[in-house]
Amino acid sequence: MSSGTAKKAYEAQSITVTFEARRCLHAAECVRGLPEVFDPGQRPWIRPNGADAEHLAEVVRRCPSGALQYELVDGGAETPNRPTQITRDSTGQLIVRGELRVDTSQGARAETRAVLCGCGQSRLQPYCDHAGPCGQIPQD
Repeated sequence: MSSGTAKKAYEAQSITVTFEARRCLHAAECVRGLPEVFDPGQRPWIRPNGADAEHLAEVVRRCPSGALQYELVDGGAETPNRPTQITRDSTGQLIVRGELRVDTSQGARAETRAVLCGCGQSRLQPYCDHAGPCGQIPQD
């Protein structure tokens, strides 16, 4: 992949889920939320016909990084949080939810969810890719 924007689409009758692997931070919200749809041990690993569109959309919205997105066949898409919320986790990552315009090397992108690098060492700027200290899981 030459750009950080390559997405793979998984289509069902009433919803299409897209996945952008480079942005995935493996929070596993999808796998915990709908293991019958999201199974990394299977191919394809996303099977959107395994749940109704409303429940699937709700689980996709749990993805903190925005690697998972959805669009409903009837044209419905995710509504951004209002007001926009920005929190810094214990490692320094910035978790952002809301109506966002993120400037990337490929240009501006409209987003509703993102995990942004807080240390400046990500190779996927401005998104976190776990390359630096802000992407490391703290040790107890």
